[in-house]
Amino acid sequence: MKSTLKDLKKRRSIRKYKPEQITDEELDAILEAGTYAPTGMGTQAVKLVVVQNKTIISKLQHLNAAVLNNPKAKPFFGAPTVVNVLVDSSKVTPVENGSLVIGNMLNAAAALGIGSCWINRAREVFATDEGKGYLKKWGIPEEYIGVGHVILGYPDEDPLAAPRKAGYIVKIK
Repeated sequence: MKSTLKDLKKRRSIRKYKPEQITDEELDAILEAGTYAPTGMGTQAVKLVVVQNKTIISKLQHLNAAVLNNPKAKPFFGAPTVVNVLVDSSKVTPVENGSLVIGNMLNAAAALGIGSCWINRAREVFATDEGKGYLKKWGIPEEYIGVGHVILGYPDEDPLAAPRKAGYIVKIK
C-alpha cells in the first residue's frame, strides 16, 4: 500500500518527452492496468487504440489542435505513443468508465517511470468526419466516442507537485 500511495503522489502530467519509444513490455503493463479499471455494471465497454505510427499521431494531433482553434498547437507534446480511449456511448456511465481507465493507465505509467498526460478533446476529434474515418478503419463501432488521449513516453522533465489546496477535503462525522 505504501508504494501505491508513493506512486500516486509522484505522478505528474508530462509535457516534454524524449524521442525514444517505450518498450512493448512497459506499454502492455500500462494497457493491462487500464483494463482492470472498474466499469459501470461490469460492462468493460472501453476500447484502447494504441498509435505509435508518427504519421497517424501527427494527423490526430492536427485534429486535436483544430478543436483548440490553434493549428500550430502541438497538444501531444512529442510523445511517441498515443492511446486513444474510446467508450460505447450506449452503455451505462461511458465517460466515467473511460475516465477510470485513463486514471489507471496514468498511475501505472508513473509506477513504471513512464511519462504520461491525459489530453482532452478526443470526443471532438472522433466526432469529425476524419475522426470517424479512423474509427471505421480501426473497426470501432459507430456508437463509440472518445474520452481522452493518453500520451506516453520517457519523460524529458521532472515537474514537482503543486501544494494541495486548502479545503480539498471536508470530513463529516
